[in-house]
Amino acid sequence: MITQKMKYALKALLVLADEAVKPAPEALTIEAIAKRSDSPKRFLEHILLELRNAQVVTSTRGRAGGYSLRMAPADISISEMLRLIDGPIAPLACLSRRAYQRCDDCTDEATCRIRKVFAEVFWSYLLIIDSLTLADMLRSGEVADQVIGKM
Repeated sequence: MITQKMKYALKALLVLADEAVKPAPEALTIEAIAKRSDSPKRFLEHILLELRNAQVVTSTRGRAGGYSLRMAPADISISEMLRLIDGPIAPLACLSRRAYQRCDDCTDEATCRIRKVFAEVFWSYLLIIDSLTLADMLRSGEVADQVIGKM
């Protein structure tokens, strides 16, 4: 599951992406992002700072200042955002690409049946999540409605 912090980050990014595709995009204040995304301002301040430090968004000071996307929505990877905000996304530390740790109770990773099963599931998940971008989320409405309707 993704954290509430990640949900707020995605909502903020979607608001900024909606603005970025307008004919005359403007930088948005934290207040405007909070209102449009229905997210608490105090959380967004920290999240937007993380996104700025990761060079995903840019901030401008002054009267017309605010936040905007630094890159096109198609260049913002959802899996990278998950890792940035929530940390490793692997279900087991021994499957993580960036935060690998051998399990303390494991005697042989090559024969570990728990690792093998979760590796198969995680691989399928990675194929999907690594291919998703913010642009995909912008146009995901119709597909998501169909998938959720079948659940």
